Amino acid sequence: MAQVRPYVRPMKGWWRRNPYFVRYMIREVSSVFVAIYALTLLVGLVRLTQGEAQYEAWRAALANPLSILFHGVAFLFLSYHAYTWWLVAPKTAPDLRIGKKPVPDRAISAGGWAATLGATIVVFCLVRWM
Repeated sequence: MAQVRPYVRPMKGWWRRNPYFVRYMIREVSSVFVAIYALTLLVGLVRLTQGEAQYEAWRAALANPLSILFHGVAFLFLSYHAYTWWLVAPKTAPDLRIGKKPVPDRAISAGGWAATLGATIVVFCLVRWM
């Protein structure tokens, strides 16, 4: 009698065949850039506590062309991460209702974008006026 072998799905590159999973994996990679950028800012904060010379050395390191390239790539990934975050927000939000009508997904996403834009403007104005 022949031995029946169980089906084993091939694992190599399976996610590349489905556009949904490709977008999901790009979002996951973007979170690595979010973490690296957060660590970069944290190092700057530590250098600021160590004195002016250390802080200026950190700022000089950021002027390196490789650092500028990283910041450009990180900006693209962070933008994609923010974009997908607000697309997912309505799906993860609790059942939001105004009266008896559910709040449309577009309204939740638009509110998130408006809050992001408003916070960006406030921070920009505060930095300019300080």
